[in-house]
Amino acid sequence: MEILRYAAFTDNPGGGNPAGVVLDATGLDDVRMQRIAAEVGYSETAFLTPAGERGAAVRYFSPLAEVPFCGHATIAAAVAFAERFGPGPLRLAASVGEIAVDTEGNSATLRSVAPSSAPIPGDVRERLLAALRYEPGELDPALPLRAAFAGAWHPVVAVATRERLADLDYDEPALRDLMAEHDWTTVDLVWRESEFVFHARNPFPPGGVYEDPATGAAAAAFGGYLRELGLVPVPATVTVHQGHDLGRPSLLRVGLDADPASGVSVTGRAVPIP
Repeated sequence: MEILRYAAFTDNPGGGNPAGVVLDATGLDDVRMQRIAAEVGYSETAFLTPAGERGAAVRYFSPLAEVPFCGHATIAAAVAFAERFGPGPLRLAASVGEIAVDTEGNSATLRSVAPSSAPIPGDVRERLLAALRYEPGELDPALPLRAAFAGAWHPVVAVATRERLADLDYDEPALRDLMAEHDWTTVDLVWRESEFVFHARNPFPPGGVYEDPATGAAAAAFGGYLRELGLVPVPATVTVHQGHDLGRPSLLRVGLDADPASGVSVTGRAVPIP
């Protein structure tokens, strides 16, 4: 068994979001995978078990727990796979459904499962804002607070200024408990720079990570949210900048077609970490 380390959504090993990758996890049980993910220490490690030609079952583990879907580890695993077996399509069977990935060079594009979104009840909204230490007047009223899904659930919380996004200081125990209650994987904090350009930050206390530098699963869910609510004209490509406040700049491209039932594509580069 070989444990690889890649930085996803970047072409610089010092940027993006680090991910562990095991291209052949045959024979590993849950306990061993969880232990490896904790030892690697990145926000997620992807474990692939080969299944047919250019196909594999995939599972994702944070240092603390298994997660249903992870975008940056998918991009990292696809690029690692392509470097060893050649570029082209890769079919990944995750617990949430099939994730189709195409690779070219050190770039990969995943297509999520069908996205959806749901309102957040008022009492839960109040607890979320309190845990984030946000005031209602600091939010962007054009982007409603809502839970979004494209393989994992993420509440979308849009702030009105880049300065407020940069000032991240949340109540970690309170947010972790609230996220556990509602099965949220990360919280997607966003600021809209222009019609198709956004900046994001993603607290991830359930995984034992204060903040994720790049979150492909949240970007896919956010893309579905934008399309469902008519917040961008489609078809469209949306750019998400993330990780700059952590010193790990990341670039995610989110592709939206006009079919509301189709998956959301997320594109990014990945490079080995020496």
